[in-house]
Amino acid sequence: MRTPDAARRRTTDRRGRRAEWLALGALMLKGYRPLALRVAVGGGEIDLIVRRGGTIAFVEVKARASLADAQEAIGAVKRRRFSRAVRSWVAKHPFAAGLTLRADAVFIGRGRWPMHLPDAFPIEGL
Repeated sequence: MRTPDAARRRTTDRRGRRAEWLALGALMLKGYRPLALRVAVGGGEIDLIVRRGGTIAFVEVKARASLADAQEAIGAVKRRRFSRAVRSWVAKHPFAAGLTLRADAVFIGRGRWPMHLPDAFPIEGL
């Protein structure tokens, strides 16, 4: 028998994946090309890693009922885990050392086009 918590997790996971694909599509329209999706390293997760020219953007995607709610969803703990994951990824991919690295965010609100915020927060330790 499935528990309500398991069903909620599956629904949330599906919604998150859909938001990530929507964010990726919007970024590709802006000229970014994907390097990786849903990367789990260093005790954290990076939703999207994209590149445009000499810049690699590590992207956190947040989908909520409104854009304002989405923007408030990246707290200090999330930024620390995200930064740790970025540092781990960069250590495993030496080609990235000579490029500009930044943490971007894409916020998705119900019925709204994704809002891309370049350099949304600093990557701690880089």
